Amino acid sequence: MIERPDRAPLTVPIWYHCTPGGELWVRTGPDSRKAQAIRSAGLFSLMVQQAEPTVRYVSVEGPVTRTAPDSRERAREMAARYLPQDKVAGFAEYGQTRLGEHAVISMRPEHWVSADLGSGTPGPS
Repeated sequence: MIERPDRAPLTVPIWYHCTPGGELWVRTGPDSRKAQAIRSAGLFSLMVQQAEPTVRYVSVEGPVTRTAPDSRERAREMAARYLPQDKVAGFAEYGQTRLGEHAVISMRPEHWVSADLGSGTPGPS
């Protein structure tokens, strides 16, 4: 099913968590447009880019392995990936009390595309 036949695929920033060799997961509202599109497709993709020390990116795609209600522990784990340690508890609490219910959607990465555009090698690989 196409999420919206009159529009391009949904692309919005999202925090993610990934353990090398393990699953990748994201948090989002259980009824958000993003969650609905992922539920409909049964898979999702994610692209991460960094500009320093060279422009690099990696894109990953794979099937959804599970969807579960969010937890305080998952909220803290995700916040710790992006925020200074002294901000994690406050942000996690804010998310739990002010941003509404979230779901954790996990994916098994199957397809990767990456490039380092400053390494002198052509991309993508």
